[in-house]
Amino acid sequence: MTRSRWVPVATVAVGAILTGALTACGSDSPAPASDPPAVTVTGTGEVRGTPDTLTATVGVSTQAGDVSTAIAQAGGRVQAVTDAVERAGVTRSDVQTEQVSLQPQYAGSLPGAGPSITGYEATNTVRVTVRDLSKASSVLGAAVDAGGDDARLSGVAFRIDDDSRLLADARSRAFGDAKTRAEQYAKLSGTSLSRVLSVQENVTGQDQPLTSDRSAQAATVPIEPGQQTLSVSVTVKWGLR
Repeated sequence: MTRSRWVPVATVAVGAILTGALTACGSDSPAPASDPPAVTVTGTGEVRGTPDTLTATVGVSTQAGDVSTAIAQAGGRVQAVTDAVERAGVTRSDVQTEQVSLQPQYAGSLPGAGPSITGYEATNTVRVTVRDLSKASSVLGAAVDAGGDDARLSGVAFRIDDDSRLLADARSRAFGDAKTRAEQYAKLSGTSLSRVLSVQENVTGQDQPLTSDRSAQAATVPIEPGQQTLSVSVTVKWGLR
């Protein structure tokens, strides 16, 4: 398995909102209670790593005149796909059934009568995980070849199998950047930061989709993982004193 390599790159998108008490003037009525002064800042930290895993969905759809035949044909084709990717280097535990469906097929109706069932379409899809990217092209090619004209390839994406270190680094950078900006706004407003009141997080970039087409000869198309960017955005609210 290719180990992930990472290079931290910090970028910061900052937005700040200062809130505080307002004093009412020229009125005998008491001023309404206001929220305690606070500052809300958004920071974004990014890190980059090399994907070491590829996932793809391979499905087969077959049609037959009766339920049993349709299911049997789809099951046979998807079993051939499973056997093919296993021979290409994928372990059996990395092939997981994702969807099994059966839909009746209808013909046009005659006047005064409803549509009639002419057959059934069975679909069976599996999710394949490739942990050795040097075998990715051959695995996809073997899957498509085994499924034949009934095969459908979709959902191809790269990812980093264990991205916990990258995410921890991105979180640290995002929070640190947000705090630096919050301290600056506090100083500009003549206050200082107190405790953190809330933290909201958004993570993007954990999957890197790859446009795929089952009609392409996957076995002859090189697949390059490139670099993957993981981004953590945190919105932190500090009290002011």
